[in-house]
Amino acid sequence: MHNNICVFCGASEGVNSAYADTARRLGQTLAVQGRRLIYGGGKKGLMGIVADAVMAAGGEAIGIIPERLVEAETAHRGLTTLEVVSDMHTRKARMAALADGFIALPGGIGTLEELFEIWTWGQIGYHSKPVGLLDVEGFYRPLNDFLRHVADQGFMRHDYLDTLYISETPQTLLCQFDDYQPKKYDRWAK
Repeated sequence: MHNNICVFCGASEGVNSAYADTARRLGQTLAVQGRRLIYGGGKKGLMGIVADAVMAAGGEAIGIIPERLVEAETAHRGLTTLEVVSDMHTRKARMAALADGFIALPGGIGTLEELFEIWTWGQIGYHSKPVGLLDVEGFYRPLNDFLRHVADQGFMRHDYLDTLYISETPQTLLCQFDDYQPKKYDRWAK
């Protein structure tokens, strides 16, 4: 079982209430299943919702936040652990080191940047952990279509698309993570 799940998500709630509902369900599911939340340490938006849901259900939430965001008063003070680090690079490296798997809820460019960085790290062999998208009401469908286009145009291998799990529910995505077996890819072959 992948016990430490890193969640990337928005510091806002977005316009669709289903985003917040799914963040809440993910947090509750993590806690009930005895998994620990690893995330960016914020109290606003989907970040705060998933962390609050974990804590309310008796789970553990570890936040990793850069000093600059603490100063902007966005740090969540009600977590199991809040680690303050020097910068964004340190934040992402620390979250990656603690996590057994990575889930992206809906979010903006920060969420996408974190997702693509960790997925790339897997592609080039820096880790062999599952990475997945919670596709809330089709939020990630356009991205998935674009990724297929990237592969069709020869900038990514088609078989590597299968390393990004996509699910509409937290339970299904976490089951996929538990069934995950790292695959040996010849990353440099065409």
